Amino acid sequence: MQTLKVLFLLALVPVLFSSRKAANESSKTKWLTLAQVTDSLKSEKRPVLIDLYTDWCGWCKVMDKKTYANRNVGDYLSKKFYSVKVDAESKDQITWKGKTYSFNPQYRTNDFALYLTRGQLSYPTTIIIPTDGSEPQAIPGYLEPKDFEMIAKYFGEGHFGKISFDSYQRSFKSSW
Repeated sequence: MQTLKVLFLLALVPVLFSSRKAANESSKTKWLTLAQVTDSLKSEKRPVLIDLYTDWCGWCKVMDKKTYANRNVGDYLSKKFYSVKVDAESKDQITWKGKTYSFNPQYRTNDFALYLTRGQLSYPTTIIIPTDGSEPQAIPGYLEPKDFEMIAKYFGEGHFGKISFDSYQRSFKSSW
């Protein structure tokens, strides 16, 4: 009986790892580094999406599994945005647009996260830097794919700065 349990567990291990691999492969989101984004912006202007997260944030993990792993979300982001994941509590120096940000022990976060959120820290936060390079737009909290679609398309289709988000929201029709 003990041998059967061991064999069953050994047979189960590859299945568990293969399903995890399949889930990771289903995401079409192309995550870049900030340095790659800086280089890419020189040749093609696109909005920049920053997934601001922490290692301990449960909702950040849910957003990774449910939203960023969604095929529609991943495909759209890959076509319309440069996407970056940034650990808000990174102790590494972060350089963006010629400015270097460091870890701030007073807030236990990187100053880049403080800049992106204007000091209103919340996790997860989706940051969108519009194509024109204007101020980062912070959307705090978990976003389901259907809610994410409206926000992504508002920026990705060039509506930001042309019509208010309220007007856009009233006329928006989901296609995912």
